[in-house]
Amino acid sequence: MSKPTPALRDDYRHFLPITTRWMDNDVYGHVNNVVYYSYFDTVVNEYLIRSDVLDVEHGTTIGLVVETQCNYFAPLVFPERVDAGLRVARIGGSSVRYEVGLFKEGERQAAAQGHFVHVYVDRATRRPVALPEPLRAALVPLIAAASEERA
Repeated sequence: MSKPTPALRDDYRHFLPITTRWMDNDVYGHVNNVVYYSYFDTVVNEYLIRSDVLDVEHGTTIGLVVETQCNYFAPLVFPERVDAGLRVARIGGSSVRYEVGLFKEGERQAAAQGHFVHVYVDRATRRPVALPEPLRAALVPLIAAASEERA
């Protein structure tokens, strides 16, 4: 298996600045790998909430993570600011593949990049449901040309 190439800032459609915290670092002096997934979750849910397509308390449709992956290229360290870039690689009937790039402030290449897949389900039954049209419409601007070619 060949190692992927770091994505570039221009490959992403939405960005969220995230301030690293002292507690994000591990004993090796860099942000711990598990924290990267927290950053992924943060940029996706921030976008959905601000787009008014995710009601975390009362919405009838919720996204459950069913797959996740990350490649690491360069360490992130407290007190750096991280710019989390977001794009959508695939919109399915009830699922979405989100791709995230984590960039040191001002850097052009990703320090880490990965994806996770949400399957959208009914909050009560936890059974898959069709993506609501407002959600689908909010995701379309995030589709990147490179991702469209893979879908």
